[in-house]
Amino acid sequence: MRLSVALGQWRDRPPEEAVRTAQIADQHGYPEVWVGERDTYDAFALATAIGLRTSQITLTAGPLAVGVRDPVTIAMGAASVAELTGRRVGVALGASWPLVVEDWHGRSHAGAVTALRESAEALRPLLAGQASGYAGTRVASRGFRLRLPAPRSELTVAAFGPEAVRVAAEADRMVLNLLTPGLAARIITDLRLLSRTTRAAAWVTAAVDPDEAALGQLRRAVAPFLTAPGYREMFTEAGFADVVAYAAAGPAPDALAGAIPEALLASVALLGDSVEIMDRLDAYAEAGVDEVALVPVSTDSDPCGEATLKALAG
Repeated sequence: MRLSVALGQWRDRPPEEAVRTAQIADQHGYPEVWVGERDTYDAFALATAIGLRTSQITLTAGPLAVGVRDPVTIAMGAASVAELTGRRVGVALGASWPLVVEDWHGRSHAGAVTALRESAEALRPLLAGQASGYAGTRVASRGFRLRLPAPRSELTVAAFGPEAVRVAAEADRMVLNLLTPGLAARIITDLRLLSRTTRAAAWVTAAVDPDEAALGQLRRAVAPFLTAPGYREMFTEAGFADVVAYAAAGPAPDALAGAIPEALLASVALLGDSVEIMDRLDAYAEAGVDEVALVPVSTDSDPCGEATLKALAG
């Protein structure tokens, strides 16, 4: 199984750790780093900084929220990073959350899957250096062509529901996030009915020999998913109906995080010693996952997730 690294950009850690985590991944031979976007760095700016401070690792920007970024800005961003760093640059697209699209950016999240499909369709020719000429219901562009060399980026689509999986089936790669191997297997089965060539990747949080700080960080990250459509059903099926019901009652964030058992975390993360984690990786491989993007937990005892990345390298 191919292992890459995705930057966690943990809210309780210094933002600049993202660059250091990417440097560690590069030093230990990981082939790719995923550069997402939250509430700190612009994804393309961070990818450029990483490219200039590492030696060989491939960069993938995203998943980028299609309700916020249009295909032209994405193509320009990817081409800019590729030209300035001399690296291969991939692009990942996602529907994101209403919080990000509507609350932060004041855009509509309605028709998110339509925007995802149309963005992917409009972006492909731009990344290949062709002129834009696309008119959809949510996405449109006419007459734009990159002046920079075409990055010819690999296109990845973040998927969860069946409509998004159909969009991902037309891409080079589908990526899943925070899923049990069981649910990943069902989604990948649906993907294989549509495409035999689209690779399946999964972002999976990892912590080798986690301490209480690492588990606490992961609890805070998982808590918002307990009430999200699809995820609440997944956790219920995994045997955590009581935790899901408690989350639905609306407790304070700290109380909810404290109520999440380690077993729930282990159902969607890689926790334990390196042997236990390798066994867990086997479960994802058996589910049909072709590559796992490790999201290393960062704490004072393991800043930037360096010990975890070192233990799992190779």
